[in-house]
Parts: sequence; structure tokens; C-alpha cells
Amino acid sequence: MVERKEYLEKLKKWKDKELIKVITGIRRCGKSTLFNLYINYLKSIGIEESHIISINLENPDNEFSDYKELYDFVKEKIKDNKKYYIFLDEVQNVKEFQKAIDGLYIMKNVDVYITGSNAYLLSGELATLLTGRYIEIKMYPLSYKEYLSYYNRDVDEKAYLDYINRSSFPYALKLEEESEIDDYIEALYNTIIFKDIVQRRKIADIAMLKTVTRFMFDNIGNCLSIKKIADILTSDGRPISVHTVENYLEALVESYIFNKVSRFDVKGKQYLQSGEKYYATDVTMRYAILGRRNIDAGHILENIVYLELIRRGYKVYIGKIGEKEVDFVAENKEGFTYFQVAYTTRDKATLERELVPLQSINNHYPKYILTMDIDPIADFEGIKKINVLDWLTEK
Repeated sequence: MVERKEYLEKLKKWKDKELIKVITGIRRCGKSTLFNLYINYLKSIGIEESHIISINLENPDNEFSDYKELYDFVKEKIKDNKKYYIFLDEVQNVKEFQKAIDGLYIMKNVDVYITGSNAYLLSGELATLLTGRYIEIKMYPLSYKEYLSYYNRDVDEKAYLDYINRSSFPYALKLEEESEIDDYIEALYNTIIFKDIVQRRKIADIAMLKTVTRFMFDNIGNCLSIKKIADILTSDGRPISVHTVENYLEALVESYIFNKVSRFDVKGKQYLQSGEKYYATDVTMRYAILGRRNIDAGHILENIVYLELIRRGYKVYIGKIGEKEVDFVAENKEGFTYFQVAYTTRDKATLERELVPLQSINNHYPKYILTMDIDPIADFEGIKKINVLDWLTEK
């Protein structure tokens, strides 16, 4: 079992706070395991097992016809006024589940924890009903740092290549062959497509949905608009409307297969409405769907950096400065940090190309070029070039 220490510490931090703890993330990223780790922690500090109620709602043994049946089931287990810890895994499987959550939340001796594998969990009625009464913990598959820790490996390029080839999903650690990993990831992908997208949105043209998904995996890190995607697919003999593309992309983002990154005008300090980029939550899902030939190492590295930034709690955008582009504008309460990502910048022309957008930013926020080059840290008038693997594993 992989100890997801950072996530576990977040749950400890929010323990007994009068907020519903909502853990979201793609299927099989470790949400159920996190519950188990946290339950073990509760037991270790003296919480009685009878005061821990854990229900996996994907288990056929735990089927409830509606929210009332779930609510009554849990309420019957609450026998006294001591604190009870309620864990509801994949709660979106229960019709109108938000009403059950609301009913449990208002009980004074209940601490509620729920998980969901679709962003729909926190949209619509749930968000309205529980506004200001929940904290979301976004969970992702294993980071490069967690992968190294599991295998007790040193930071090097070989370990990085193994990481991006073996998948960041925890279960894949148990698999030996690339073919086994690809089969597992493809099966997981199909589960997400059918359970979290096709069934929920009642999509009839599954083949077209998969065509759009393949296109998106083939264009990780490319600047795209919905109209551009529709035009390209239509010109390739697969006619599709802009509305359908928009609907499919929303579903792919909601199910956490992809992450949508909007553009930000650095000089005008405003968010732009077009030209988004999309990054995969797990890059090996791309290999399972498209194969392992013609891997774009640069965009894969970009993808890994993007995921690390959002793990660290940044809001992330694509930076626009006139006609120039900064790979990532990362924002937190301390301000902005700017990143360019390149596999190597040992070629002088490549280094100049990466420096120019950062040099165009007239402020004193940190600016970095992240590369795989094993070189000493370099400073170009305040712009630091550092090894990306060192950055990925820094504390």
C-alpha cells in the first residue's frame, strides 16, 4: 500500500471541523485507500470501531434505491452522542445523494467524509445545498516523488522514464510488464468512459466520443479551441458539431481524464476565453490508447510539470504576452511564478527561445526554465534554469 502522506495530513488537519470533507479525483487514484489509511489512523488514536461507519457505494452489497434509504441506514448505526466518523465512497452512485449528506451534516456528533470520481459531484444542487459547508481535497495519482519513495530510488532520468512508462495509478505498481500496464489502463479508461460519461450523459455515439478522446490525447499541450477541434475532425471525415465537441470535452474534464488550462494575459492581467490547452491526469493512458510510438517527450514533460503545480495547490494558466507564450503561469496567495519547460536547452537557439517570453515579463516574481539537462543551476538576469527532476522532488 502506498502511503499518501500529504493527503493523509490534510484529512488530519480537517478532522472534527464542521465541514464535509469531499475527496475528488479520477477513478483508481487512491481515494478508497486514503479512507483506509485515515480510518487506521482514527483507530490508532482511540476511536472505537463502532463509531466509524464506512460504506463503499460501488460494492453491490451496498446498493441503496435513493438518498433516504442511505440516510436511514447510516442513522440507525448512530447509537449515542459520541462522535461518529462517516465515510461514503463513490457517493454519486446514490440518487439525490446530496440530501443524505445534508441530513448527516446537520447532526452534531457526525464528521462526514465522501469521495467521488466525477466533478459533477460538486456542481449543481450539491454545490448549492452545501455552499460554505464543505472542503474539497483534490486527489491525483502518484507524483514522481511518491513513485521514487515507493521504490526507494534515486532521482535520475531512468527513474523518470520508468515513472512515465509504468503509469502513476497506484495499482500499476503491482504489475510487471508494459503490456499488463497498458491492458489495466485501457480497462480503466473504458470504465471511466462508460460509467462516468456515457451512462451519466446518455451519450449514444460512443465511437465519436472515443475519437474525440484519442484526438485530445494526441494533442496534449497543444493550443486548441472547440471550433478548431470540430473543424479538424470534420475535415478528416468524421463530421462533428461544435456543440458536441464542447459537450464531450466537458465530460472528459468532469471525469478527470483531462485537465483544462485557460490562458492568462500577463500584461493585461486578465483571463482569456479561448485557446485552452488540455493535459492528461495520467500520461500512460495516452500510450494505452494511442500506442507507444512517436512519444512527444517535450509535451509529456510539460504534462508532468503541470500536474505537479496543481498538486502543490497553484492555480495554473497558459501565459500570453503579445505574440509570445509562457508555458505556465502559477498563482497562489504569494503571487505569480512563471515557468518554461523544455526537455533540453543546451542548443543556444533553444535557450534563447525559452528565455524571450520570460524576459518580456516586467515584474519581480520568480521565473524558471525547467529542463532535463544535468547542469548546475544557471541564472540569466534573474531567470533561473534548473533541473526539472530536482524541482519535482524538492520539499
